[in-house]
Amino acid sequence: MTADSPSESLRTEFNRWAEAGRGDGMEQDHLPITLPVLDKMRLAPTDNVLDVGCGSGWLSRRLGEMVPEGRVVGMDISDEMIRIARRNSVDQHNLLFVTGEVAEVPWEPNFFTHAISIESAYYWPNPAAGAKEIHRVLRPGGTAWILINYYRDNLHCHQWGALLAVPTQLLSAEEWCDLFRQAGFAQVAHERIVDPSPSPETYTGRWFRDAAHLRAFKAEGALLVRASK
Repeated sequence: MTADSPSESLRTEFNRWAEAGRGDGMEQDHLPITLPVLDKMRLAPTDNVLDVGCGSGWLSRRLGEMVPEGRVVGMDISDEMIRIARRNSVDQHNLLFVTGEVAEVPWEPNFFTHAISIESAYYWPNPAAGAKEIHRVLRPGGTAWILINYYRDNLHCHQWGALLAVPTQLLSAEEWCDLFRQAGFAQVAHERIVDPSPSPETYTGRWFRDAAHLRAFKAEGALLVRASK
């Protein structure tokens, strides 16, 4: 990564997030839409799972408990996030955390039975390359699960792009599916995962205009793209 490359900018920004403690809040924010995806994955105890954009490792730790005889590899472009993930996961023997970007996954081909990415894919500088790399490291019959809240079909999230310090990919559900088809995946499909968590009566954050805007966003649901190798 060169100093001014998109990947380096992304690493720098998420290192800032890690240093500010923002990685620790991701589980609370994303678990309501992640749990239905884990149910759909139907993990076996011996599965090997790649967690793309693992952040501070909250999902990797949960996955590790679900595949006690398998392995979970959490990967993130932020070395500070990986440092926190390792520190917080020392008691789980089947977890490994590596620094890397999705366009160049630092792993051997045909290893993982599943790959999952929660709220990271729209940050990928080259989504097509990322889809191809996920295809490469999955074994035949393996599945990819990409969950994002920022996508073109949900009009209530478009304002996020201007609020983020790094470029993002605002693609439609069909555009995401096309990327995975072009990467060699089969049985590519998408669906919505509605966020059932309660919304505050008054919203004072920066991501939505007001509480009604937040509720409308949640009602549209997150986008889940799933595909098989």
